[in-house]
Amino acid sequence: MNKSIGDIVLEKAPKNAKYTSPDIQKDVLNIISNQVRAKIRKEIGDAKFCILVDEARDASNKEQMAIVLRFVDTEGFLRERFFAIVHVTDTTAATLKKEISDALGRYDLHIHNMRGQGYDGASNMRGSWNGLQALFLKDCSCAYYVHCFAHRLQLALTAAAEKEISIWLFFSKLNSICNLINASPKRHGELHSAQRIEVAHMVATGERDTGRGCNQIGNLLRPGKTRWSSNFDSLCSMIDMYSSVTTVLENMVNDGASNSIRGEASGALIAMKSFDFIFILHLMHKIMGITNLLCRALQEKSLDILSAMDYVSTTKTLLHTLREEGFDLLLSHVKEVCVKYDIEMPHMEARYKSGTGRSFQHIDSITVEHHYRFDVFTAAIYFQVEELNNRFKDEAVELLKLSCALEPKENFKLFNVDHIYRLAEKFYYLDFD
Repeated sequence: MNKSIGDIVLEKAPKNAKYTSPDIQKDVLNIISNQVRAKIRKEIGDAKFCILVDEARDASNKEQMAIVLRFVDTEGFLRERFFAIVHVTDTTAATLKKEISDALGRYDLHIHNMRGQGYDGASNMRGSWNGLQALFLKDCSCAYYVHCFAHRLQLALTAAAEKEISIWLFFSKLNSICNLINASPKRHGELHSAQRIEVAHMVATGERDTGRGCNQIGNLLRPGKTRWSSNFDSLCSMIDMYSSVTTVLENMVNDGASNSIRGEASGALIAMKSFDFIFILHLMHKIMGITNLLCRALQEKSLDILSAMDYVSTTKTLLHTLREEGFDLLLSHVKEVCVKYDIEMPHMEARYKSGTGRSFQHIDSITVEHHYRFDVFTAAIYFQVEELNNRFKDEAVELLKLSCALEPKENFKLFNVDHIYRLAEKFYYLDFD
């Protein structure tokens, strides 16, 4: 960058210089990284520390593991430092533990000083017997595992959805419809065109409000496998564009380029115009409208643990209220939607039959209303609450709640001597006599 020095180097230096070669540059980078890690090690001193670990594949398809250290430095400030990225041959718990231990051991960071572990919810990480967190706990019983609350919620709600087969089938159909519509730019354009016509009609009839930001033309969003909030966004877009989507599918049935396209569109249209699809669409919209608020709240950077637990408790209360009082309101709303879109309503008092046409296998015959009230509505909410209880009721939650006694906000408002005794006796007996 310095022209005078650059001229001297380029003109007078010997032509066998190697400092621009990739090997030399890698050596320089390696020296710098070692100096940075040595600086971090000096910051830690003799303090206890926590590790945050995650692994992912890079562009060359190699598994890479990132290690972050969290600690209070020698001056009393909380620090979080990216410490190393390590290539691992596989992602078994034993391999990850060995690589982490080696990376820490090279800088004289001992496992017995570890006081916390933070990983995702994969079985190789959180397994109670052979997971990474369990292996470290065997070496240091105070290295408690804490799982990200927002990620916990994603896993909890996704697992709950998979337990009820009719809801699993619904999301499978929803995903297929979204993929079918979004697969072609032409269908995308037809969807936007149908939306413009529908929105103009609804504004003219007063069914939609007008104003800045209202009535924008959107896209049909795909539900994601790991991001629960994307499922809620997909449901919202389907409800908002239901009429437009059916119009596009009808056009595909009539004018599709091939039999396979016409057949696929016909199957999607039949699914969308069924009472079962409409009922579960609006049921999951209500459930996920409640849980989505919790999901967003848990991802706030400034959230403290007591607030997080309050959010979880409030969500469970709202779900309980929905289960006790919400079925009749939901059914009434679904009936209005069915009338609006000319969808055949089943007789609620009729005997329920499964999709095979055979009588539902119960000792006593059940009605259609009983099936939707208890086998779908109540079961879906029950699984949600059950998963929330399972994911947010463990030792780590108690540890974090007790730790709030040391929260310095508002002049140590939450200070509690009993909680500090409990922390020392139950969780940090290695550090206190």
